[in-house]
Amino acid sequence: MKLSKRVLWKLKNKNKKLKPNRYKKLKRESLRGIIKGTLERPRLSVYRSNENIYAQIIDDISATTLVSCSTLDRDIRIDIKNGRTCYASQLMGRKLAKLSLDKNITRIVFDRGPYLYHGRIKALADGARAGGLDF
Repeated sequence: MKLSKRVLWKLKNKNKKLKPNRYKKLKRESLRGIIKGTLERPRLSVYRSNENIYAQIIDDISATTLVSCSTLDRDIRIDIKNGRTCYASQLMGRKLAKLSLDKNITRIVFDRGPYLYHGRIKALADGARAGGLDF
């Protein structure tokens, strides 16, 4: 079910029965309809929890994950104290860019999911750009 932003905001503001998780799912589905990853330009999908951040580069046509990374990886865990900082996200973005460049992936489409492009999500994107990925 694809809904426009206007309809989503109306649902959020006027319908008190719409649960936050349901609203988040509707928002993610409306964004996912726009963003598709191909083999030439795969999709960088981001998931953010309270403690850590996870990212994976996905080819939607063949439905395969090409590269994945998180703040729980051993290489990143050595350099950070906890995974909920912008520094940890930026470090992870650089490592993800390094892994993807090893597999000859240079151009991607950024999928922020239901999260705002702010804070840890923005730090991850900046780290990936600094590592050499082209959005």
